[in-house]
Amino acid sequence: MRRTELIFKYLKHLIFTATSWALSSSDDEILVGGQAVIEGVMMRSPKGYSVAVRRQDGTIRVMRNALLTMGEKRKIFKAPILRGIGVLAQALVLGIKALRFSAEEAFTEENASKPAAKAAQKDPAQVSSWLIAGSLVPALGINILLFVALPLLITRLLQAQLGFQSSIVFNGIDGLFRVLVFVIFLYTVSLMKDMNRVFEYHGAEHKTVYNFESRKPLDVSTAQTFSTLHPRCGTSFLLVVMIVSIFVFSIAHFDTFTGKLLSRIVLLPIVAGISYEIIRYSAKHPNSLLRIVTFPGLLLQKITTQPPDDNQVAIAIRALEEALMV
Repeated sequence: MRRTELIFKYLKHLIFTATSWALSSSDDEILVGGQAVIEGVMMRSPKGYSVAVRRQDGTIRVMRNALLTMGEKRKIFKAPILRGIGVLAQALVLGIKALRFSAEEAFTEENASKPAAKAAQKDPAQVSSWLIAGSLVPALGINILLFVALPLLITRLLQAQLGFQSSIVFNGIDGLFRVLVFVIFLYTVSLMKDMNRVFEYHGAEHKTVYNFESRKPLDVSTAQTFSTLHPRCGTSFLLVVMIVSIFVFSIAHFDTFTGKLLSRIVLLPIVAGISYEIIRYSAKHPNSLLRIVTFPGLLLQKITTQPPDDNQVAIAIRALEEALMV
C-alpha cells in the first residue's frame, strides 16, 4: 500500500511539473507575476519572490528570498530575444523551487499525523527533492513528445497521404496539431481533482496581480472583483509560442523527420525569445494589433484558471505582500 501511495504521489508531481509552464507569468520589467503551486501561490516582485502555502491545519507557511534578474547578473540577457530566454529560464527555476517548497509542506502534514517512528523514516525535504528531481526530466520529455514529436509525426503521415510539399503548409498543419494536442492535454489534466484545485489558485494569483496593478487596496473583497484571465499568463505565452514556431520552423527547413525533430528542439529557445517579445510588447501597448495574438490564450485560460474561494485569494495576497517586502 505504501509503495502504491508513493507511485501515485510521484505521478501527481509529474503532472504538476509538466503543467507548471502554463501556470506561471514573469517579466523582469513588470512589477509582479506569479505561479500557482500545491495549496498555494508563488509571487515575484522586482527584488525577490515569496511562496505562501496553506496547510491542512489552517496555518500558512511562507518562504521568501531576494532575487536578481538574469539581466542584472549578465548584461547579455538585456538584449532582445536573449532577455526572454533568460527570464523564462529563471521562471522555470523559481517554479521548481516553489513546487518543492509546497511539496515539502504537504509531506510534513502527512508525516505529522503518523506515529513518530514512521515519520522519522522519511525526511520531507529529501522526499520532495526526489519527487521534483524525478519529475522534471520526465516532464520535459513528455512535453517534447506531446507538443513536438507527436504533431510532427501526424503531419508527416498526413503529408505522405496527401503529397503536399510546401514548407509553410507543412508547418501550418504541424502547428494546428500542436495547438490541438495542447488544448486536449490541458483539458484532460483539468479533470483531475488536485489539478483543478491548483487551477483555482492560478485564478487567485491572476486576481491578485490585477488588484495590485489597479492600485486599489489589496484585499480579498477587492481582488475577487477582477478577472481570472490575464494576458501575461504562461497559458497565453505557450499559445503564442506555437504560432511563432510555425514561421520559425518554416525558415529552418529540413526534409527528414529526424532533422525536423532536432531542429524544433534546438530552435525552441529562439521561438520562446521571440514569443516573449510579443507578449512583452502587447502588455505595454494594450491597444496594439499584437494584443490580438494573446486573445486565444485568454480563452484557453478558461481551462487553466478557475474561480477561487476567499481563502485561496488570501493566500495569493499574502504571497504578494511577502514578495514586496524583499
